[in-house]
Amino acid sequence: MRNRAAYFGVFTALALIFSYVETLIPINFGIPGAKLGLANLVIVIILYKTDWREALLLSAVRIVLAGFIFGNLFSILYSMAGGLLSLAVMTVTKRNKGFSVIGVSIAGGVSHNIGQLIVAMIVVHTYQVGYYLPMLLIAGLLTGGIIGIISGEVLKRLKNIPLTGQK
Repeated sequence: MRNRAAYFGVFTALALIFSYVETLIPINFGIPGAKLGLANLVIVIILYKTDWREALLLSAVRIVLAGFIFGNLFSILYSMAGGLLSLAVMTVTKRNKGFSVIGVSIAGGVSHNIGQLIVAMIVVHTYQVGYYLPMLLIAGLLTGGIIGIISGEVLKRLKNIPLTGQK
């Protein structure tokens, strides 16, 4: 039981480090707010190595901490909306055995952008930001694919390393 807390602390720290590194990388996708989503690498790995509850807790803690450290209240709001929708979609697609880690991650990347777009429509009180949807879908597809490929490789290397709660 005590290993669970240690693992959670390590993965939270790793997700925060990835969040910080992402603020240092000047990747411009030409879409406001679009990022690679390096911290989601940790979330995908936890989703596969433990379960959705652990991934949910880690995602929420990481979003709140990163928002307060590197962002603001709006970044927490946008990230939480995207993160929760993304995790829900990844959990459902993971249960469907027809999806690989890459497919699950792509579904997560696309749904993360959709969740953030919905919040943007509510915040600015207009549906016109929805015109970004095609670009956000492409960005989610690309970034989700990259994160999925990396996650798959990491999971291969962690195959024989059990984490607390692993099924």
